[in-house]
Amino acid sequence: MTAHAQTYQFERRYTGPIEAVIMDWAGTTVDFGSMAPIRAFQRLFADEGVPISEAEARGPMGTEKREHIRQLCAHPRIQDAWLEEKGVLPTLADIDRMYDDFVPLQINAIAQTGELIPGLTEALAWMRDNDIRVGANTGYAGSMIEGLLARAAEQGYTPDSNVCATEVPKGRPYPYMSLKNAMDLGVKHLCACVKIDDTLTGIEEGLNAGMWTIGVAVSGNEVGMSLEDWQALGDAEQAQRRAAAYQRMTGSGAHYVIDSIADVIPCLEEISARLAMGEKP
Repeated sequence: MTAHAQTYQFERRYTGPIEAVIMDWAGTTVDFGSMAPIRAFQRLFADEGVPISEAEARGPMGTEKREHIRQLCAHPRIQDAWLEEKGVLPTLADIDRMYDDFVPLQINAIAQTGELIPGLTEALAWMRDNDIRVGANTGYAGSMIEGLLARAAEQGYTPDSNVCATEVPKGRPYPYMSLKNAMDLGVKHLCACVKIDDTLTGIEEGLNAGMWTIGVAVSGNEVGMSLEDWQALGDAEQAQRRAAAYQRMTGSGAHYVIDSIADVIPCLEEISARLAMGEKP
């Protein structure tokens, strides 16, 4: 009679606390509605004689900005409009040239939309009280974000680590930015990290990194309205837009979905409890 293979195996489980929270910038921690990128992209294409809608500009949100321009140039309607305006389809040289033109437009737009989203200060205090390290990452290039870092610091927000898409081989949805954050922060367990983002591709980034994810539905790209415009809506219109955004965020695989960073503390408390029971993302 042959010996049977071992029937049971042991599983190693992490039961410690949250080690780090990694947050996006526009639409998650600053710039309610994620308006700065949209203004810059719409101005860029208008200057080319090919105006684009806000919905079109938001389509690739979360990606590195040159890739964002490339995806917009591959959009069928935009290609048709470009062909009608210029007689040829956009080329890689056009994309490179447009990216160079985009950088100052984006810097100017960021400078006008750098206010912290309400509730961030309280969330940061809770994280600090619980010895949680704070990281940030973004589809912005390093050259675009210097002013934003300074303005956020003036308002009391200085992440322990900041990573731009231009610092890693590939931006979202690849996990490299979040992984670099984790390395910079000295994280030992990726399952003890939380990625918070207002874009579907940012949630995918966190999932690909093996982290818990929290989708921000109202303050960011999915609803895509300034705080003033959002507050001006009636209850029924808010409920309709909120429900649609929650559905898209939930469909992206986010573990939790919230209106804005102001609602994040109960989610972090629940993740802490789930980690203590040995759960993984």
